[in-house]
Amino acid sequence: MSKKPKNLGDSASLREPGKHDDKSTLVPKLRFPEFRAAEGWEQKEIGEVFQVTRGDVLSMTLVRDEKTEAMPYPVYSSQTKNNGLSGYYSDYLFEDAITWTTDGANAGDVNYRSGKFYCTNVCGVLLNSKGFANPCIAALINAVSRKYVSYVGNPKLMNGVMSKIPIPFPSIAEQQKIAECLSSVDELMAAQARKVDALKTHKKGLMQQLFPREGETQPRLRFPEFQNAGEWEVKPLGTAAKNLDNRRRPITSSDREAGDVPYYGASGIVDYVEGCIFDEDLLCVSEDGANLVARTYPIAFPISGKTWVNNHAHVLRFTNPCTQKFVEVYLNSIKLDDFITGMAQPKLNKAMLDKIPIPYPEVPEQQRIADCLSSLDDLIAAQTQKLEALKTHKQGLMQQLFPSPEEVT
Repeated sequence: MSKKPKNLGDSASLREPGKHDDKSTLVPKLRFPEFRAAEGWEQKEIGEVFQVTRGDVLSMTLVRDEKTEAMPYPVYSSQTKNNGLSGYYSDYLFEDAITWTTDGANAGDVNYRSGKFYCTNVCGVLLNSKGFANPCIAALINAVSRKYVSYVGNPKLMNGVMSKIPIPFPSIAEQQKIAECLSSVDELMAAQARKVDALKTHKKGLMQQLFPREGETQPRLRFPEFQNAGEWEVKPLGTAAKNLDNRRRPITSSDREAGDVPYYGASGIVDYVEGCIFDEDLLCVSEDGANLVARTYPIAFPISGKTWVNNHAHVLRFTNPCTQKFVEVYLNSIKLDDFITGMAQPKLNKAMLDKIPIPYPEVPEQQRIADCLSSLDDLIAAQTQKLEALKTHKQGLMQQLFPSPEEVT
């Protein structure tokens, strides 16, 4: 059944900030030239300015992944991937509004939603037809909203609590100027994120071509000098590397002494400690954890120099550095479902690790593939650093553009 779009609301109770002289005001450290002589920002509760409501229940079976003429309206939920976008639907509930996640791990995440959209019942919605629903105010609320999340049981930030959150409001004109500035930075970040995603997609596709498919002994794509080099030899991983698991040693958090030696677990560095177990170039492979299935982080990663590894990652030594890199890249490119045991707690034990079949070309071809993918990794890392720099720049910019509540004048 088609739902009617909700009223944007313009009741008399939605008072415009800046019209009450008895309120305390705040002044940001950085202002655009045309507002430097303007009055301070007036602090008001969100419920005084916005109509506070929330979305409706919607079965995700009715939502489509791709936007079409019949399904043109974005649907937002409590997820953080894709900026909360779950897909597209045939109807909308709101237009040009601010949403926040009311329940779950992402409770308190606030976003401005431009245009017509639908949001589910785990999204609260702030409505104002006078222009106060914009990226500037969304960022102001997002800067403080998590302080008001209740973490007793399932994290929550309900409508009543959101209504009482005080934030400083500039004039509409200054809001729009700040919103334009932040939107420009967001566009740069989005473009940079697309570049990083494109490189990752390219790498994934390249690896699928550079390594043989399951049951095959030659890849679909080979460098010119190896076109006639013949089939790759498939051998179990246990025959190519020495397992050093017996040297691992976990340290409880209460017993750790802070230092400068990386302490590794299933997905990388956990902490920095005193002392070391290893002092050479080695390969770690996750032994247990959800990451074995989810692949949020690489399951195989190199360690070098003085290091400490707990019992959540296997430690392997290879006689040839390029073989180590080759195996690292290969393990991160394939699914290991047939070698992982346990449902509640996925585990890749030593016996199963040793059985993983690895297709090996001759060392020169290993080196060529490793060099190619390492260069691509370096490019991805450089572009990711640019994205992180933009995020840091935006955070610093907001700290200057938004007044601190402690600086009430």
